[in-house]
Order: sequence, then C-alpha cells, then structure tokens
Amino acid sequence: MEANIREGRLNDITHFGIRLAVGVVFLVHGLAKSTMPEFGGFLSSLGLPTEIAPLIILAETVSGIMLIVGILNRIASSILSIIMLGAIFHVKKAAAFTGTQGAYEFDLILLAANLSIITMGPGRISIAHIAKKIPRFLH
Repeated sequence: MEANIREGRLNDITHFGIRLAVGVVFLVHGLAKSTMPEFGGFLSSLGLPTEIAPLIILAETVSGIMLIVGILNRIASSILSIIMLGAIFHVKKAAAFTGTQGAYEFDLILLAANLSIITMGPGRISIAHIAKKIPRFLH
C-alpha cells in the first residue's frame, strides 16, 4: 500500500489552510496599518521614507486577499516574502529570535509559509485552478 498524499484531498485542504491562514494574517495587519496614522512616522524613525507606507499597506492587504481567494499566489507570496525579509533584517535587525520586544520568530514563520506557497502553488481549492486561464507559473 502506497501513501499518495500529493494528489489527495488532504493535500488540497492543507494548501488552502496555509494560504488562508497567511492571507488572513496579512489582510488583518494591512487593514490595521491603514488605520494607524503613526505608521508613516514609525517608518521614518527606521530611516525609511514615509511615502512607502501606503505601498506596504496596499501590498499586505491586496496580497492577503489574493492568497485567500487563490489567485496569483506566487506573486503575492513573493511580495509578502520581501516584506518579511525587511521586517526581520531592517525593522527588527535579526537581533533576538524570541522573548523580547524585537523578536522575529513570527516573521520567520510567515516568511517560511510564503516560501512554501511560492514552491507549491495555490492548490486545487483556488480560483486559479478553477479558471485555468492563468498561466501555471503565475498561480
């Protein structure tokens, strides 16, 4: 007897679950940042221009929605991976893995989840799979 998980329902549900969890986290964080007028000041304190605040908010919100519905997931996860690399290395300076205010363990988990989505694609529970008109490398 051979375990064939790759093409089973468990695989489809797992793909969807990872996409849904990561998408919801980024959607909620993006929407929360959109209501924080001090977010631009926070970026300024890090030496970043305040003009990128709307771009970060838009990237997190739109990419989160794209992950949830299952369209252009590899592009969305690539964008979110870049944001997570910035959070780990520029914002938190990769100083403390766990336990302190600047810990980056959660950011690292989100980065790993996004990298997984990039490699495995959206799965069969997605608009990309249903539409079948989107080139496979963009799924």
